[in-house]
Amino acid sequence: MSRIEWTEPDRPNAPVQYARWHSESDAPAPRRIVLADDRMKADTAHRLACEGTALLWRGDFHGARQLLTALGRRVDRKAPAPAATPAESFHRHRRARGHRARVLGMLLVRLDGDHALGLRRAPDVRAACREAYGPPDGPMVVSLRELLGVIGAHEWRVKGVHVPALEARIHPHYGVFSPVRGEYVDLVARAPLPAAVAQEAPRPRTAFDIGTGTGVLAAVLARRGVDRVVATDISPRALACARGTVERLGLGGRVEVVDTELFPAGRASLVVCNPPWLPARPTSAVEQGVYDPGGAMLHGFLAGLAAHLEPDGEGWLVLSDLAEHLELRSREQLLADFDAAGLRVVDRLDIAPRHPRAADATDPLHAARAAEVTSLWRLAPR
Repeated sequence: MSRIEWTEPDRPNAPVQYARWHSESDAPAPRRIVLADDRMKADTAHRLACEGTALLWRGDFHGARQLLTALGRRVDRKAPAPAATPAESFHRHRRARGHRARVLGMLLVRLDGDHALGLRRAPDVRAACREAYGPPDGPMVVSLRELLGVIGAHEWRVKGVHVPALEARIHPHYGVFSPVRGEYVDLVARAPLPAAVAQEAPRPRTAFDIGTGTGVLAAVLARRGVDRVVATDISPRALACARGTVERLGLGGRVEVVDTELFPAGRASLVVCNPPWLPARPTSAVEQGVYDPGGAMLHGFLAGLAAHLEPDGEGWLVLSDLAEHLELRSREQLLADFDAAGLRVVDRLDIAPRHPRAADATDPLHAARAAEVTSLWRLAPR
């Protein structure tokens, strides 16, 4: 367990203070820490943070948020230089985002032993922290940027995300990819079911939802009439979230949530997977729903699909082509991966993105985002 230590400059004879260090992105504990409050200038804070000195905030909560915003403005003044290729633009963008996260992550706050935030005008963050971090285990220091993400996730969990395909709200947990981009849900809701699922069968029709996350796709399949859905994941947060989703929707008797990597035991008439879309390293728990180093989950799904399909069954791969526009993966590579896995394409359904970033011309990756298409590939063994 990492911990950080600091001294109180106004109390020279006071013992060294310490608290447990926590970072959802596995950032190392800072080696140098100074205390900061509302008297600290933003330029000074920016210089210290860039040098690797963390600022443990002791002032007003709203003052800390203002300083974080000011730090962000200073970091953003130095935009990445134009690149010759989309791939290089992407890598420069990721490096810039990583630098931004490191600098902003240097502004720290201390949570008390009960997860309370003891700053002036601070909100009650105890419920949000229990959801994200679990039961309190003594004082803890986290970055303010991370804590604001925890608070935001708690608000989304309470409010929920409306999913038109279910005519219901999904309540995502912290660190679980939220279905705010509904295109992939709509594809699964309207794709024609394979004959092995659509026709009346003497035995229960089974589907697998690989990497279920919130459980939204498993719920859609159950609502479409699939008798039994096995939803898999390895993230404890995702498993808890998915179980809560199916119970809240009254689908607990038809959807089983299983802790396993990729496929459960047995075969199914329909196997659905919405893997991370970009073959790159995630820098936080939330990014694991978007970034996957080397496309490991995609390749694992394709390699094992044929062995887990019933005769006349289908695998549904839901995948954005953003990686293709960024030159991180080619369409030829994807089709070759299908072929190597012994799969053929039955059909493909496409949908254009509706999220605001697709129309944001100031986004450094705007050209790729504007051209993005999300597809549902209907695959079957050759």
